Amino acid sequence: MSRRKIIAGNWKMNKTPSEAVALVNELKPLVANDEVDVVFCVPAISIIPCMEAAKGTNIKIGAENMYFEESGAFTGEIAPNMLTDVGVKYVVIGHSERREYFAETNITVNKKVKKAFEHSITPIVCCGESLEQREQGVTIDFIRQQIKIAFLDVTADQAKTAVIAYEPIWAIGTGKVATTEQAQEVCAAIRVCIGEIYDEATAQAIRIQYGGSVTAASAAELFAQPDIDGGLVGGASLKPDFGKIVNYK
Repeated sequence: MSRRKIIAGNWKMNKTPSEAVALVNELKPLVANDEVDVVFCVPAISIIPCMEAAKGTNIKIGAENMYFEESGAFTGEIAPNMLTDVGVKYVVIGHSERREYFAETNITVNKKVKKAFEHSITPIVCCGESLEQREQGVTIDFIRQQIKIAFLDVTADQAKTAVIAYEPIWAIGTGKVATTEQAQEVCAAIRVCIGEIYDEATAQAIRIQYGGSVTAASAAELFAQPDIDGGLVGGASLKPDFGKIVNYK
């Protein structure tokens, strides 16, 4: 089965709205590639101006987070219908930075995943191990737990449309990249896990990205692996080099 590659930039807490628009305009011609899905996940305050700037291009604008309630007394949070109202189709959920700094857990990730599906937003569900966990030899066990809980009460039809991003925490922003073999091994294990939860058809349909210091130099080899369907790109998505990652062939 041929899965369409999805290459997403996670801008994190970078760029003011005016700077974000300038970056979208700079990247537009560089990321023009209709053979892959291109998503810029930007800070909430920049979603609307970036949507305007990306109109008529192949770029989709996504969110970096959302809350799992429809509305209410949740100061500072963003509800799913606020995202859909402006045309957001993708949201990053459970990034390791959210887990580490903002106390997100596997349970809150699951709530957000289910809520995203309720609103027809595609979740980019993040998973990944720490250096300590890798050295202890529990990487696959740990990630299987993250995936199993994230997809609790999610239907097979929903899961088929999800995106999973495997990001070894020790490779995020460190310049260290998992070897191609390490990245493929874990992405393959994630696909096996989805097959166990659902069935082989769902496992073959779901798209699994690798993230963690992806560069123009490493993209082609990573994306050529049988179980790696693109990348969730951090720092490099803020630079012209992102065009080389999107046009990796």
